[in-house]
Amino acid sequence: MELRQLRYFVAIADHGSLSKAAERVYVAQSALSHQMAQLESELGARLFERSRRGVELTEAGQRFFPHAVAILRQTEEAVASVRSTDQEPEGHVVFGIPHSASHALALPLLRAVRQRHPKVTLELTEELTGNLTRQLRTGQIQLAVLFDDGQLSGFTSTRVLREQLHLIEPAQARGPGRRVLSLKQALAHPLVLPASPHGVRPIIEGAAAAAGLPPPRVEADISSISILRTTLLAGLGRTLLPVMPLQPELQAGLLRATPVQGLHRVLAVCSSAHIPRSSACQAVASLAVALMAELSNRGLWAGSAVMGDQEVHTPR
Repeated sequence: MELRQLRYFVAIADHGSLSKAAERVYVAQSALSHQMAQLESELGARLFERSRRGVELTEAGQRFFPHAVAILRQTEEAVASVRSTDQEPEGHVVFGIPHSASHALALPLLRAVRQRHPKVTLELTEELTGNLTRQLRTGQIQLAVLFDDGQLSGFTSTRVLREQLHLIEPAQARGPGRRVLSLKQALAHPLVLPASPHGVRPIIEGAAAAAGLPPPRVEADISSISILRTTLLAGLGRTLLPVMPLQPELQAGLLRATPVQGLHRVLAVCSSAHIPRSSACQAVASLAVALMAELSNRGLWAGSAVMGDQEVHTPR
């Protein structure tokens, strides 16, 4: 198996067309087909099948794809680590951000990397936390913001922020207004939450179990912040979230938020403990930790507080 075969394979999968992939990697289509035939022979499985829409991955191809991407990215990191210096890191870094944190972090991080590390190319991807965890383990991405719900084994992590969770509901929702809710009071409402095991769902379920309370009554699984926002504004439910993802609607008085006592989530900047970090990856990770703390201290990350312990934790 050769690296060029992996590049060809990923190009075909990305474009869904042999002709477009051949243009992308600057080889003749016949040569591309020959290399894929050799790769399939070595693997003992068909990776592609033709359809009316072009060329699609088989089930075996879908399983092989994330490994091919991870190998290519780790190869790029190895080359970049040799060429770069501590004074001026360079290379490509893929940084994953959960939907509920992207509004606060994505644009400031992109600006900061461009300003302070101009030779680093930052690729931001917004995903569900469960997907980010899987991609980080396989090396498809190098860094991610994850929620510390006790499941960060296998990652090198720096806990950065603590976010208070609130019961967020339409401003016109019935019920006595309170300054703070107990977990029992919050869970008395049917809720709209991300599908398990994404986002705050494991945190809420774990807190309920620890308090001897029944699990949340979920009337709808919605893992998209934009759809959740629309649902709340339509008066169709309540949710438990930090305030930052819905800050514009809260400030406009369209939604209201009540803090839930003892319910919070911790955000950590994570990387795989088993894949070496390039200098570019290290630089972006350090910058992200500092930037998240700065945004919180300046009040630009509403509802958050900087963790007192920001040591890097690596599983042994």
